[in-house]
Amino acid sequence: MSFAEWQHLGPQDAARELNRRIGTLLSPAQRRATIAALLDPEALGAAFASAPPGPLHGVPYLLKDLFDVRGMATLGGSSFLGEVRPVPPVDSRIVRDLAATGAVLAGKTHLFEFAWGLTGQNAHYGDCEHPRFPGRTSGGSSSGSAVAVAAGIVPLAIGTDTGGSIRVPASFCGIYGYRGVPGDAWISDAVALAPSYDTAGWFTRTAGDMAVTLEALLGPSGPGGEPRGCYLEMPGLDPDVALACRQAALALTGAADADTSSQLLHAFSPAAEVYGVMAGSESWKLHRKWSEKYRARYGPLLLDRLERAHAISPAQLAAVEPSCQTIRKAWEGYFASYDYLIMPATPCAALEGSELTHANRLRLMGLTAPVSIAGLPALVLPVALPSGLSAGLQVIPRDPSNPALQWALSSRA
Repeated sequence: MSFAEWQHLGPQDAARELNRRIGTLLSPAQRRATIAALLDPEALGAAFASAPPGPLHGVPYLLKDLFDVRGMATLGGSSFLGEVRPVPPVDSRIVRDLAATGAVLAGKTHLFEFAWGLTGQNAHYGDCEHPRFPGRTSGGSSSGSAVAVAAGIVPLAIGTDTGGSIRVPASFCGIYGYRGVPGDAWISDAVALAPSYDTAGWFTRTAGDMAVTLEALLGPSGPGGEPRGCYLEMPGLDPDVALACRQAALALTGAADADTSSQLLHAFSPAAEVYGVMAGSESWKLHRKWSEKYRARYGPLLLDRLERAHAISPAQLAAVEPSCQTIRKAWEGYFASYDYLIMPATPCAALEGSELTHANRLRLMGLTAPVSIAGLPALVLPVALPSGLSAGLQVIPRDPSNPALQWALSSRA
C-alpha cells in the first residue's frame, strides 16, 4: 500500500490493517528478527486518530531501534543497552519532526547489533532475512526497517547509515533508500556508532512516496533545470549486477569520461580500508566503557569487530589520513563541474548465509565507503535483476537540497 492508500483508511481500519499485515506477511521467526516493539492496537488506533494534518498524515512508519521513543527502552539490537541506558524521557528529534508531518509511529525495528555491520545478522534476536528470498540476507544494519517496507508492512521506515546501512539493504531488498548527512539534528540524539560518519535516513517502496518524504522532511529542493552528472562504472561487480546497473544508469545520464573515471577510481580504491580504520577507531572509543564488563553479552560478530577496532593504532590512523583527504578532494573536484554522481550501491544481489564473509563485506564497503568518508547524502534507486533479486544505484549529490534527488525520482514516476 502506498502513502495515499493508507491515508484513505480511517484510524481504526488503519490500525487493524497494520496488525493484519504483521501477522500475515511475517512468519513468527521473521517477526522476532524484524520487530523490536509495537504499539498495541488500541494505542495505535489512538495515534492514527490524533495525527495532525500534514503531508504524511496517516502514514504509518517503523523506527530503527537506535532512536528514542518516550517511555520505551532503546535496545540498539543489543542484549544489554536497555540496562545501561536510561529509559528515554523524550522522543528523538526525528520522531518529533515526523509527528509534525502527521506520520504515525507504529513501533520499532531490530538491527545488526549496535548497527555495526552490513548484514541482517543478530545473535540475540535472530537473523533478519530477505522477505522474498529466505536464506539470503536483507542487508543491514537497518535490516528490520528495510524488511518492514519491502514486505509491505509499512510504507515508510526510518534507518541509519554509517558505512552503508541504508544503501545496502535498500539495494538488496529492492526498495528506495535515502541517507542523510552526518551531524544533522536527526542523528544527533540517536545511539551512536561512529559519530563522524553516522547519518539518519529512511526507506519507501515507491519513488513517489520517497519524493513526498524528501519534501516533507527536507523541504523543496533548490531551483534549476536538469542537473548535470554521470555514471561511474565500478570494478568488481557481479556480471549481472554490472549490466543491470549500467543500463539503469545510462537511462538517466551518460558514462563518466576517461579522465573523470580514472581520477575517481584512483581516489576511491582504498576507501574500504580507510573507512574501516577511521570509523572503527571511533566505534572503539564508544564501546571501550562496556567492552570488558559486558564482553559476554556481545554477539560473536561484535566481539570480532571490537577486537579489530581495539587493535587500531595511532600509526594506522596516521597512515590512512592522506588517503582520506584524497577521497574528499576528489569529490570536491568532481562537484566543481557536476551536480551528482551515480554509482552502483552493491556489487552483488542479496547474499546467502554462506557468503556473509569479511571479503564480501569489503566488496560492499568499496562502493559505500567513498560516500561515507566524504559525509555526502545518497539516494538509492532499486535495480531489478533477471533472477528476481535486486541491486541498486546510488545517486550522490553535494547536499540534500540538490534538485538531483527529486529529478532522479521523477524518472521513476
